[in-house]
Amino acid sequence: MIFLIEYNRPEGKLVSFRRFESSERRAAQDAKLELELELHRRGAEHEVVILEADSEEELRQGYRRYFEDLPTLLRSAIGQLKALETR
Repeated sequence: MIFLIEYNRPEGKLVSFRRFESSERRAAQDAKLELELELHRRGAEHEVVILEADSEEELRQGYRRYFEDLPTLLRSAIGQLKALETR
């Protein structure tokens, strides 16, 4: 699957999320370009990316920063550091 993500980096928020079948790569690329042009016209400095994964669950695990807020990410990182310290 192909996923088109618009992310507001300064606010740490997912703005839009679209799914495309793997066979729709061209449509995903066209949608990305259209979104980037619209954001440029509005002066919005959002991150726009196309990512591929076998499933949305896999995508959410591999690219957590787009789907989780900063406090959640920090708690997770602290937990991982603590686990390393106890080894």
